[in-house]
Amino acid sequence: MVDTETKAETGPKVYGEFDQAELDRQYDARGASSDGQKFRDFLREESPRVRREFECRLDIPYGPSPDEKLDIFPAAAKGSPVVFFIHGGYWRSSSKDDMSVFAGTFVPAGATLVAVNYSLAPKVSVDEIVRQCRAALAWVYRNIADLGADPDRIFVNGRSAGGHLAGMMLAAGWHGGFDVPVDLIKGACAVSGLYDLEPVRLSNVNEWARLDEAAALRNSPIHHLPETGCPLIATSGGLETDEFKRQTEIYMAAWRAAGFPCSFVPMPGRHHFATMPELLDAESPLTRAVFDQMGL
Repeated sequence: MVDTETKAETGPKVYGEFDQAELDRQYDARGASSDGQKFRDFLREESPRVRREFECRLDIPYGPSPDEKLDIFPAAAKGSPVVFFIHGGYWRSSSKDDMSVFAGTFVPAGATLVAVNYSLAPKVSVDEIVRQCRAALAWVYRNIADLGADPDRIFVNGRSAGGHLAGMMLAAGWHGGFDVPVDLIKGACAVSGLYDLEPVRLSNVNEWARLDEAAALRNSPIHHLPETGCPLIATSGGLETDEFKRQTEIYMAAWRAAGFPCSFVPMPGRHHFATMPELLDAESPLTRAVFDQMGL
């Protein structure tokens, strides 16, 4: 009998068991989320309404470039905790303007929300994006008391590339250069983040990330854990690719192995972009976990 079964041809392995095509697919967040655009559009369309309805201070500069701006939505009560909210977009798209909608969740709960803007790849490097976010966080620490919030209760939140950048805010080794305390961050929530950039560097994401091996190592949160870690909430969607799930799993494992508190909030049935609405629902398990972390 002739065996007519054929196997799909694969190319040489470029990372683990992945050939180039499969590695590219694993890190193609948009390709794995056929209706992802409707979630991005929702944030963009609803954020102007929140800016109209809530008190806000817009386009506050924290650095010299036109992109280095913050939007701040102050809580009603003095001494509120601060949510330092970092947008996603794979380092190449979106802006703080799309994050205003999250103030509708956090401000009524008693938190001041700071939406962070940064320059985008490939115009700037991932190194520069990380530097800008750290500069923004340092600005918030030094100035947020003037807006009635508590600089000793800063919590970092980010999704996708924002989750990566949250990890780089948690990382060791940068605080002295910005004259901020090493325990600046009191808690963090990272959703669908990227914590080891080596496979990202080897994928077609590097067409705009433009990482070399040293830059990937330098900007991988998993290789720069702090000496003392704050409580961390980490999660990814149940329908995300295996690599996005693995990225969350390895970062959580490293956090716990260092003896730091870490919790996982499952999001079954969610693809990469369908994780966005979780923090728009004040009663979702993820939002409740973040509120509990902040003492709200």
